[in-house]
Amino acid sequence: MSKFPSLQIHPGRSLGFLILGASLHDVLSRLKAQPHLYPTIDVSFSPTQPLVAPVILNLPANGFRLRFDGPDQRLRLIEILDFGKTQLSYKNIDLVKLPEENSTTADGPSQYGPIFRHVYNRLMGPTFPGEYLSPDKSTGNQNGLYVLSYPGIAFTFPLQHSAWSPDADFVSLLSSTAAAPAKSLAIFNGASWHEARKDLFTRPCPHPRSLALSTKGKEFQPDEIELAVIFGGGVVDLSRRSSSPFRIVLGETTPQDLVAELGPPDAIYRKNDHRLSIHKSRRREPRGSHGSYGASPAKSEDFLDTDYSSAHTTTDDSDVEEDTDQRDDDPSQSTAKCFYNYFHHGFDIFISYPSGPSPQFPNANAPAHLTTTNKAVDRLVATKVILHGNVPGSYPFNRHRRSQWIIDPEISGTGASNLLDSETSFTTLSKELRDVWKGKYGSSHAEKATQNAIVLDRDWGDSPGSSYEVLEGWEDDEQMQKRGSLAHEGSGSGTTQIFGFPGMLFEVLKNDV
Repeated sequence: MSKFPSLQIHPGRSLGFLILGASLHDVLSRLKAQPHLYPTIDVSFSPTQPLVAPVILNLPANGFRLRFDGPDQRLRLIEILDFGKTQLSYKNIDLVKLPEENSTTADGPSQYGPIFRHVYNRLMGPTFPGEYLSPDKSTGNQNGLYVLSYPGIAFTFPLQHSAWSPDADFVSLLSSTAAAPAKSLAIFNGASWHEARKDLFTRPCPHPRSLALSTKGKEFQPDEIELAVIFGGGVVDLSRRSSSPFRIVLGETTPQDLVAELGPPDAIYRKNDHRLSIHKSRRREPRGSHGSYGASPAKSEDFLDTDYSSAHTTTDDSDVEEDTDQRDDDPSQSTAKCFYNYFHHGFDIFISYPSGPSPQFPNANAPAHLTTTNKAVDRLVATKVILHGNVPGSYPFNRHRRSQWIIDPEISGTGASNLLDSETSFTTLSKELRDVWKGKYGSSHAEKATQNAIVLDRDWGDSPGSSYEVLEGWEDDEQMQKRGSLAHEGSGSGTTQIFGFPGMLFEVLKNDV
């Protein structure tokens, strides 16, 4: 029996369970759950622009590489770099016949690869002429590369540059001794590699982010969340892939509403750590006139109570701790409060008793359908929504799927030309929000307080336990050999700052995201 992992190739769709469009969170979690098959996973990203440059998963022991776009973190490109480390097949035909025993090592490349005749005659069939890439003269390499494209898949064959002629028949060239077996293969969404690479990381994905939704299972799966639209006043619309948006109204939406629309949570988390409650005392100031806000940067005095000590597991924790109010004196009511952790959706929702209305943006023209009743109710409701960025290199990386959001420009008053979303740098976002709320606080002291931050250092807790490959020039294959770790002591990967505005808190890394 072969010791090699076996994966089927589906052009334009997948390599085994690795489906184009799948989220980084789903793919990485699935790979890490099978260490006997995928023993080494290197994560590459740009430390200065982690939400712009692609994120790369390199699996040297398996001979392939996965590229994800930065903003949405969806799988865009699957590359086979070594055909001798995974048994690959297409329509039950092996690309390369591998030996029974795996004698290759993860450190060195094997010499296996499909020849052109096998690809052209048995696997894929005829196709249009491909693209020839001349060798780099500075390296002294005498072989160019010929990229042969089919819809959703492309093979790269080394070809002696001396044999290349633009007038020559490519079938004859690649069938001759001047051509070597294919050295790599790419799976992508597009009619050809020449067309697909123009907008590889920005074109719409035909497949969902969730691997569970991509498979034809019999179990019901809740619809996928595409975008969270923040309107202020405790109103958040969750745009979905194929169904109508689901509106969360803080202080009104019940746990039953959440389960009916989002499915049951992946975990329910209760926490009894209130170490940040000391910060409440400095914010208990008299309110100004209606529409003005004191030093509290949030919707109520307890909004800042935040848990950063629970980020040691990946199954039962959340990054924000529940509030502590007068109800904590009643043990039955305190224990009823909890987080609904939706790891696959990319957010957590805090369930508690409502403590007050959430601030509206200072815009008198807010539509009537966005106003909330703010009635005092003696039942458990959603009171906070925590949207996770899943920033590579951050302490809680891959605990949640990345959640994209946008602050509605009409309601907030920022204007369509200054869209504030999950990819906006905090420097820009903070400046715009300060302008929106300028003069609306109870005092100048309260307004200046929004520029101050609470510094948190999660490195003081347990180590994240993961190493990351940090690359600035991710597209340069030679630089793939440069590796660094963010998990070592003093790296600063766990140090963040918390900034507050009425109704909102932002956790910001040192790279301004």
